[in-house]
Amino acid sequence: MKSSQATVRLAGQKQALTFVLVAVCIDTIGFGIIGPVMPQLIMNLTGQALSQAALYGGILFSLYAVMQFFCAPIFGNLSDRFGRRPVLLASVAAYGIDYAFMAFAPSLAWLFVGRAIAGICGASYTCATAYVADITPPEGRARAFGLIGAAWGVGFVLGPVIGGLMGELDLRLPFFAAAGLAMVNVIFGYFVLPETLKPENRRAFSLKRANPVGALLQMRQYPVVIGLLGALLFFQIAHDSLPTTWAYYSIEKFHWTTAQVGLSIGVVGLSTALMQALLVGPIVERFGERIAVHVGFLIYSLGFIAFSLAPNGWLFCTFIVPFALAGITMPALRSILSRQAPANAQGELQGAMASLQSVTAIFAPLLMTQLFRTFTASDQLYFPGAPFFTAGLCAFVGLLIVAVVLRSKRARERSEAREPVTTN
Repeated sequence: MKSSQATVRLAGQKQALTFVLVAVCIDTIGFGIIGPVMPQLIMNLTGQALSQAALYGGILFSLYAVMQFFCAPIFGNLSDRFGRRPVLLASVAAYGIDYAFMAFAPSLAWLFVGRAIAGICGASYTCATAYVADITPPEGRARAFGLIGAAWGVGFVLGPVIGGLMGELDLRLPFFAAAGLAMVNVIFGYFVLPETLKPENRRAFSLKRANPVGALLQMRQYPVVIGLLGALLFFQIAHDSLPTTWAYYSIEKFHWTTAQVGLSIGVVGLSTALMQALLVGPIVERFGERIAVHVGFLIYSLGFIAFSLAPNGWLFCTFIVPFALAGITMPALRSILSRQAPANAQGELQGAMASLQSVTAIFAPLLMTQLFRTFTASDQLYFPGAPFFTAGLCAFVGLLIVAVVLRSKRARERSEAREPVTTN
């Protein structure tokens, strides 16, 4: 009887994890679907040239991040109070409505409104990661977070590919497809998604803690978390250079079409998805989370610098596969961070992380697109790869921070282990 109940419970967890992974995938599709079509769509709506369109694109990405910055802690704290299920279902449903709204955008102003709504809905990622932490033991979280990363990678494949190929037919068609996909997932989740946060692990909703500053201040009680969030800051600055400038860079330097841009971003997502789905678990089990994080940051740094210096499109594409090895970074980093917080603060932790990521996503797109504009507007300063080169330097700074924080953590643990136990 007990064996039968355990089997049913395991099947339920698998279905629930499937929904979460699909939800993350859909969120990422929404983030990536506009990448290949955005330059042309902005130019069509405004009549501006590519360099000016890049600036508008950076502002749109920043608006998305501003909304996530404010909403991620709210979503995380709501999930700690009411459970993960209602928050996840509501956010995915809202995403579907937003896609339909974006499909009819007649002007640039509508794109701004649509990106704002998408930013609010995208905050559900914090709830998704907290959900996975609920159903996964600490020793298995790196692998589970790797699956989330793989879902993100699949979305990063489908979004740009859908946007690129469908965009060749109609610039608005991809949004209709994404709206339908989101609604299908809501229906699926309604029937298969169980609640994972036990009543005894819930806590009262606090507006003081459900805001970006409050959520980050709560992390002060976990010294390792604060240090690693500093590394995450630089990691995300580097990361945000990819979706915000990839299309503009490849169009400017290699003269790629919308379809080529979408397919190239799709290769990045596919490589990352395969890496995180198949290799994160074995690598972490073999070498440990600490080494995985170090190696991931190093690959990220070298990969971005290689992108910036690529002399042609073919060599640029060959760098994608080794660059995908950096996909071990975030699952291992999330696993280390999740060990530092109790069960009733996992949503808050993920919300704090998402808020910090949103901080970088507010100014990083503006920085990267402005670098692109500056280094492509003048023949004397012509260097389209400037955003990627800057990203490589940021990733290296993150590596230095990780090395210091984790070394201090190990030294402290060894010191505590050597302290003699005294009895009265």
